[in-house]
Amino acid sequence: MRKYFFILLLISSYCFASEGISPKGVEQHNLEVTEIENAESKKAMQKWQNRDFGLKPHKVNYLLPYGYREGVYKSYVPTDVYTNIEAELQVSLKLYLGTGFFGLGESYYLAYSHQAFWQIYADSSPFRETIYNPEGFVVFPIYDKDSFLNITSATVGLAHKSNGQGSNVNVTYASASDNPGNRSRSVNYFYTEVAMQHDTLITELKLWIPTPELYTDSDNPDLMDYMGYSSIKFNYFAHKHMITLMARGNMITGYGAVEATYSYPLLDDAYFYAKIFSGYGESLIDYDNYITKFSLGFSFSR
Repeated sequence: MRKYFFILLLISSYCFASEGISPKGVEQHNLEVTEIENAESKKAMQKWQNRDFGLKPHKVNYLLPYGYREGVYKSYVPTDVYTNIEAELQVSLKLYLGTGFFGLGESYYLAYSHQAFWQIYADSSPFRETIYNPEGFVVFPIYDKDSFLNITSATVGLAHKSNGQGSNVNVTYASASDNPGNRSRSVNYFYTEVAMQHDTLITELKLWIPTPELYTDSDNPDLMDYMGYSSIKFNYFAHKHMITLMARGNMITGYGAVEATYSYPLLDDAYFYAKIFSGYGESLIDYDNYITKFSLGFSFSR
């Protein structure tokens, strides 16, 4: 039943777009606030009506109904049988907290990203994996106009990423065949990122390091062997087109991944979106499995 609802949602979105309805829409309650005398009440009512509470896109927000991979996904639950075609969605938002607490022009943010891999084409349509990624970070503006690097900003942050599964390491099973394997995956990490701009090319260099418990008390102590400690991402704009290319990895183990995306605007806030991923760490549950996957759908930010 869920797959039909999913298809209906996509058709409805297309129909509204085809009828030329503004992507901004009409305010939910269409309140009249111009005559409100109290300025604070007026402002509060306007924010409530517009649903404006400071949340902005963080990472890409997308809905990808079709994602095809080579091979078959491993099932950690005996009753789940996965197909190699699935849907994927991501919601990622950030909240601005303030600027210049230390007089450096820096800006403070909280963010949350929610990524889900949905086996919509399989029986009962289970969610194969869900990833939760809260973080807090500070962005420092840098005006480096005199060097070749042309650095525009530096970011420092602390993040947590997990799939929300509880550990079953100490659970006793009647037989080995009853043990689905430990599905718990999580990591806490510090990171820093530097952004550079050269005309319509924005380059992002990112380094991260996990907190010590990853190696001493963790369900996935070898996670960094596959995820690595650094990445480089190129974001290129050509008229309305946007192309990205990301590579990350561990130089010692030789494991890593590459990802390329393409987007093109269909409406003011909706884009055609395509993604190719190849390597390790597509999801936390399969961080040590090599996956090549091609996905198509829509994004609602870039």
